[in-house]
Amino acid sequence: MRAGIDKAGMDALEHDHVFLGDDHAVNERRIWLVIALTAVMMVAEIAAGTAYGSMALVADGWHMSTHASALLISALAYLFARKQARNPRFTFGTGKLGDLAGFASAIILALIALLMAWESWLRLSNPVPIGFAQAIAVAVIGLAVNLISAWLLAGGGPDHAHHAHGHHAAHHHGHHHHGDHAHHDHHAKPGDNNIRAAYLHVIADAMTSVLAIAALTLGSLYGWLWLDPIMGIVGGLVIANWSWSLMKSSGGVLLDVVPHGETLPAEIRHAIETGEDRITDLHVWQVGPGHHAAIVAVVTATPREPAFYKDRLSALTELSHVTVEVTRAA
Repeated sequence: MRAGIDKAGMDALEHDHVFLGDDHAVNERRIWLVIALTAVMMVAEIAAGTAYGSMALVADGWHMSTHASALLISALAYLFARKQARNPRFTFGTGKLGDLAGFASAIILALIALLMAWESWLRLSNPVPIGFAQAIAVAVIGLAVNLISAWLLAGGGPDHAHHAHGHHAAHHHGHHHHGDHAHHDHHAKPGDNNIRAAYLHVIADAMTSVLAIAALTLGSLYGWLWLDPIMGIVGGLVIANWSWSLMKSSGGVLLDVVPHGETLPAEIRHAIETGEDRITDLHVWQVGPGHHAAIVAVVTATPREPAFYKDRLSALTELSHVTVEVTRAA
């Protein structure tokens, strides 16, 4: 260590790589609550179905287990990201673990959609008798559970209040951490794909319940046995579309793709490119929900310290880690 720089000074220059979303802990608790609710209903349906000889209840209980498994992936991703947030082996932190879990959930959703469509096609080809009253009762129970779960994941329940979180500012050797991010609406822009994945699983299940109730009610009134599998195919197509959307957004984050409509690169150029200063190389990518990193190469006839250019970017609160390279123009 060079003379004149004590340990306290070095610690002040060190910076954090914790790029978790502001609502990370809240979202984690919400998902565990939903898992508990789903698990209780799953066990209750399987037990009741076994006791009363209802295959509809047993089948719906095991169907719930697939969504519980997907929700468990989301919950474990939050847990692991939080536990390993300061592990130096993760160069840019664990903020992308939620996107990895979201991508896995998108694949599970796609498989569920495919299975729904296939089973519906088989039922359409070979109709079977339906116990309408019993099936409607199961669908109503499932819908109630999913609506409560959706309410919890959307911000209902004891964790509804949001709080701002600060981020540590750091060093002057070409890197920068913006400090004290103000609270903002995380639903107004692309954010946490992990909580979005959990929400889509619940909404997908709720939608299938609504379609089932409609099809079963009309089927019981008019004898339209074909309507139930048709609704299953429609539901499968809708879920497949949701899966594709989630796959694109979470996969884009994993591959450091700048989303369509993202204005941050343009805002960086607007802030830096004044007078003779020009950006010759710019890389912007997401490192966590609400957190972006940037590498900016500046060429200018009148070079200044990197801190000068970082100060120009201080208003861009989404930037949590910035590296600036300055080169004198030839």
